[in-house]
Amino acid sequence: MTAIQIRRLVPGDEALLGTVAPDVFDAPVDPVRVDVCLAAPGHLLFVALDDGQVVAQAAGMIHHHADRSPELYIDNVGVSPAWRRLGIANLLVDALFAAGRDAGCEEAWLGTEPDNLAARALYGQRTEPAEAAETFVMYAHDLRAGS
Repeated sequence: MTAIQIRRLVPGDEALLGTVAPDVFDAPVDPVRVDVCLAAPGHLLFVALDDGQVVAQAAGMIHHHADRSPELYIDNVGVSPAWRRLGIANLLVDALFAAGRDAGCEEAWLGTEPDNLAARALYGQRTEPAEAAETFVMYAHDLRAGS
């Protein structure tokens, strides 16, 4: 394994998704959907690259409101099994937090299923659950606090 590179994808970076390790995304990458995602204002897609191969990804969106500051919603984090437990998910979430702060967000929120222990451990490092239900656990993170 070489040094992991974290990169935000923007229009023109579609070719980087040509080599993706197993289980990074929930389904095969669709070039049309990639184009739409990268071109959509407020959509964020960060990847972790190991020697040119995408080994992890994290996606988020900036939500704008009429009555308060924008918020960052972290939609999905995926790391290929061979690259798990190396801190890559933390690097990706930190990159999303930084992008949220740069966009003026004061809070980030994310959620997962109660039985997704890896996601709960990742998110729980940064804050306590804001809400919990039988089918969903939501976390909130104050972006004004730094990382």
